[in-house]
Amino acid sequence: MSKIANILKKNAKLVAGIVGLAVVIAWSGGFLAKKVKPGKLENQPGLALPAGAETVEAKSETAPVRVEVVGTTASEEKINLSARIPAYVGEIFASAGDRVQKGQKLIALDDRDIRQKLAAAEAQLNQAKTEYERAKQLFEKQATTDQALTAAESMYNAAKAQVEEVKVMLTYAQVESPIDGIVTDRRVEAGDLANPGMLLLAVYDPLRMRLEAPVPVRLIDRLALGQEVEVSLERPARAVKGRVAEIVSEVDSASRTQLVKVHLDDVAGDVLPGTFGRLWVAADPRETISVPAAAVVQLGQLSFVQVVQDGRAVRRLVKTGPVRDGRVEILSGLRAGETVLANPIREG
Repeated sequence: MSKIANILKKNAKLVAGIVGLAVVIAWSGGFLAKKVKPGKLENQPGLALPAGAETVEAKSETAPVRVEVVGTTASEEKINLSARIPAYVGEIFASAGDRVQKGQKLIALDDRDIRQKLAAAEAQLNQAKTEYERAKQLFEKQATTDQALTAAESMYNAAKAQVEEVKVMLTYAQVESPIDGIVTDRRVEAGDLANPGMLLLAVYDPLRMRLEAPVPVRLIDRLALGQEVEVSLERPARAVKGRVAEIVSEVDSASRTQLVKVHLDDVAGDVLPGTFGRLWVAADPRETISVPAAAVVQLGQLSFVQVVQDGRAVRRLVKTGPVRDGRVEILSGLRAGETVLANPIREG
């Protein structure tokens, strides 16, 4: 025994270290803690409902249905100005986007060749006039025949017509605005060669705008000439009234649509051609479910409501439709009679 005691005494620190290590391992492994029997942890969905939270009921009602038809705007009066004579472009006095007045000069073509032709035609006219007057004097003196007088008169009239024709051609070298409007689609620069029929630029009336929309044939019977309709514009973003001005009597075989042109009322010149717009066409009414617009939370492209269940607010994904009179239509995700929070709880 004394020998064992001496060994333990010499290695007391080592033995104490081993015992301490064993205690640490046992404690960290939970062997010294009180055992808890396995059980189910209750997890309640959603958020706790605040005291006095305002709730609303999803209502089922018969609502008018409007079908959205996408279209683009255009001016009812757009005039393409083309070259009528072959000539080089001399000066340009307007650029795209400029407001111009009727009769304002927009482009000047090089007219030197035409002026030379005019000078030659006027010289021929003077000569023909002199010959005609001489023939009249001779005829009065019975020194020439009636045929000679008639020939001189014909040459004189032909020379006058030639001068007038060249003067008209000279006006073609000055391209003027035919209306009060805005310049668009400028195609030429100074020094370019303009050939007859070549588009130089265009001018449109910003106060006479329309929406052109391809309407499905199933909805055409719901539109009539002169009918007042509602149009939503993207830029500027607003709703305007319009009147159906034309229904093209041809069906597009690929899309099964007919082009409808709607005159836009109260346009102040701020609607650009090509602007995206929507024409709303009334369809048959149907049963819908709606909630106040404030009850819907928008997160990116997703829409949610908070449904009240067992005293808690549970977030639910819904698909929304159009908004009417402060209420948004719920296309899916909610049943009639379910209760939602009128003012959703802020999450996160």
